[in-house]
Amino acid sequence: MAEKTIPNTKNNETQMVKREVTREPDSFITPLTDIYEEENGLKLVADLPGVDKEGLKLSVDKNILTIEGHITPDLDTGFLMREYEPSNYFRQFELAESVDQENINAELNNGVLKVFLPFAKETQPRMISVKIH
Repeated sequence: MAEKTIPNTKNNETQMVKREVTREPDSFITPLTDIYEEENGLKLVADLPGVDKEGLKLSVDKNILTIEGHITPDLDTGFLMREYEPSNYFRQFELAESVDQENINAELNNGVLKVFLPFAKETQPRMISVKIH
């Protein structure tokens, strides 16, 4: 497995962003993922360019959320130049016990996977009334 370094310029500074990349047909790269905390749970957003519903496998087993995205190889070999190399994706996340694993839901739209991980009822934030004497 090779590691590709991509220059990223922001505010006149150069940062190096590393991402796992390989050109083996059955290998995987780690999809870029953002996780947001919302009032009732967590929202996970993963970039899976080229993955459609048939190529997506999302599962939970023993508190591990697994994302697998498989792309059907483009057999068109008539490229003069090709900078985009389709790859398969794989990533796992350990879920806290505060996540209600029975009610996780997800949607895939144009290669962007959004997964909502609701908090279990007993772990949701609540207001506590204070009595003043």
